[in-house]
Amino acid sequence: MLYVIAGATASGKTAVAIELARLTGGEIISADSVQVYRRMDIGTAKPTLEERGEISHHLLDVVAPNEPFSAAQYQALANAAIADIHARGRMPILAGGTGFYINAVVYGTEFAGEQGAAENALRDQFATQAAENGAQYLHDLLAMRDAAAAAAIHPNNIKRVARALAFVEINGTLFSSHNDAQRSKRTHTLPPDTRFILLTHPRDALYARINARTNAMFRNGFVQEVQGLLAAGFSPDLPAMQAIGYREVTRAIQSGMDPQSALVRSEIAQATRRYAKRQTTWFNNSSPHAVYVDASCGDAKSIAHKILYL
Repeated sequence: MLYVIAGATASGKTAVAIELARLTGGEIISADSVQVYRRMDIGTAKPTLEERGEISHHLLDVVAPNEPFSAAQYQALANAAIADIHARGRMPILAGGTGFYINAVVYGTEFAGEQGAAENALRDQFATQAAENGAQYLHDLLAMRDAAAAAAIHPNNIKRVARALAFVEINGTLFSSHNDAQRSKRTHTLPPDTRFILLTHPRDALYARINARTNAMFRNGFVQEVQGLLAAGFSPDLPAMQAIGYREVTRAIQSGMDPQSALVRSEIAQATRRYAKRQTTWFNNSSPHAVYVDASCGDAKSIAHKILYL
């Protein structure tokens, strides 16, 4: 059995997963693309040390902020954690809001050449071309090689455009065809004994939770966390440092603005609300087997009990 607890940011996934773990003798596997980074705790809403002391958590603090980490690496580590938890007679609970990571585990996404040195080198080359000639130049190049992929990727998303181009170059097949095959697997196949739960809230309630969590981050020392990362030499240009919250506070520090100001908090809350909207759209479109559970109708313990008897 595998439980999956997914949903938008601030929807209460961690609290529900912990309660479910208490009920089932489970262990939690984080499915968050930023919680994998060490030293990034407050801004990523990692479980507290007390919570981790009570319930075993996996795939937190995997790499340093300046180390690369891919969905393929996540998939391999998560699958190994699930196998280990099962082998010890425990219940694995995959919990988080990074839909791509979750689907990679649940639906067995294939990452052809994902970690190959040649493909990574090509991605870097294409990214350099974009820096020299502009994002539109790179997008036009993709349109000539894989029109369907280009139509699905925004021109400013250089990372994805470069990935698609590198995939075509290395594998000799269309990136769009590869994605279609993966979507087909999601549509038709859910592994047996998997319970995919999607936590929801009315929009206004979710936005209120986001605003409250943003304020709590600052009370808990978020600015000091970002200052510590910068003082340790981690570049603001790192993908990890571009995560919501970290980039806004870094920008305020660099510009001489008070990083504790209401304006910075407002920017973070707004960016988080937009992210939550994108997450909701992702899960609605890519998780056809999910069971929707309104998490606003009770506390985490009652929601966990409800999930247990679905």
